[in-house]
Amino acid sequence: MTLQPKTIEISNAADNLPTYDARHLVLDGDQARIVFEDKVYNLRITRAGKLILTK
Repeated sequence: MTLQPKTIEISNAADNLPTYDARHLVLDGDQARIVFEDKVYNLRITRAGKLILTK
């Protein structure tokens, strides 16, 4: 079974953009891959709680 990231609601979200909690994207870890067109990006949550997106 594949778990799907959940959108979350944030008050005052601009233009009703889809909003995701990064922890849902990485599931139980600290990294996830994001595919855009033919490129793969890595999303990482650091120990300091920062997000890093690399190609």
